[in-house]
Amino acid sequence: MITRRLLTAGAALAPFAALAQGAAPTMPAPGRRAWAQQVPQIRIGLLGGENESDRLGRFDAYRQLLETTFGVPVRLFPAADYAGVMQAFGARQIEGAAMGASAYAGAWLDTNGGVEPLWVARESDGSISYVAVMVVRADSGITSLEQMRGKSLAWADANSTSGYLVPRSELRSGGLDINTFFSRTGFGGGHEQAVVAVLQRQYDAAVTWASGQGEVSEGFTRGNLRAMVQKGMLNMRDLRIIWTSRPILNGPFTVRRDLPQAFKDDLLAFHVALAAAHPQVYAQIERGGGQGYAPVNHAMFEPIVQLRREEAAERRRRS
Repeated sequence: MITRRLLTAGAALAPFAALAQGAAPTMPAPGRRAWAQQVPQIRIGLLGGENESDRLGRFDAYRQLLETTFGVPVRLFPAADYAGVMQAFGARQIEGAAMGASAYAGAWLDTNGGVEPLWVARESDGSISYVAVMVVRADSGITSLEQMRGKSLAWADANSTSGYLVPRSELRSGGLDINTFFSRTGFGGGHEQAVVAVLQRQYDAAVTWASGQGEVSEGFTRGNLRAMVQKGMLNMRDLRIIWTSRPILNGPFTVRRDLPQAFKDDLLAFHVALAAAHPQVYAQIERGGGQGYAPVNHAMFEPIVQLRREEAAERRRRS
């Protein structure tokens, strides 16, 4: 059964709580590093439930800042889904990517521990967790999870934490048989696409992610709903939230474990200082409010790794 501690790895967060109290970190000084001999370019996989051109445009100033700071080319690789980034890590085609916790766990299992997390986003209150939400059309007449019996549900992606892994686990832990409770379930093709499928009446409900903070009418402070509101794709008056998960540890920026430690240290220092040093760049890539980034380690994601193992074992039993 999932508990709050399982989802947020609560005890593991304690060593990092003091980070919020210290002096503001500073950006690394510009200049080419010795590690550039081993890492001549920085290739970053881009996830996100939006189209490719939007992603590349949103991250362009960030890409330029990385290049200016470290003196090496930075290439961005938008991925169609989580699996694309996971496969790119396995093939050593990228150095890093921001991933959901479930995708990180999957990549860690697929590469036999060949990836590691460096940091996660901090929310507006300094916390490092978010929530999964289930949304329906406001005019659907559905006001509770129980009223979803016999209705259809869109997951976001099979490798999504908030769009699949955690909602499935929590609903099952609450005694719900997903195979019989819903009339059908399917994958929307991403967070944005799953919500669009609800708006277009292709599904009765979808699960996606939100910070859980701020005004619901604005799509919260961060998350897929907020991004859709900002792009003019969604008016929150058209949706109703009928279920919210327990807090989930924010997904980490992940790198290959075989990269030089000096490279990983520089990349971490750059991002920990980014929100204060370059707030506009930070706001662009994070699509909303927040307080920068906090360092993390693999132990904090072990509960999600265990959920991935359990999910894989269940699929084997069903096959």
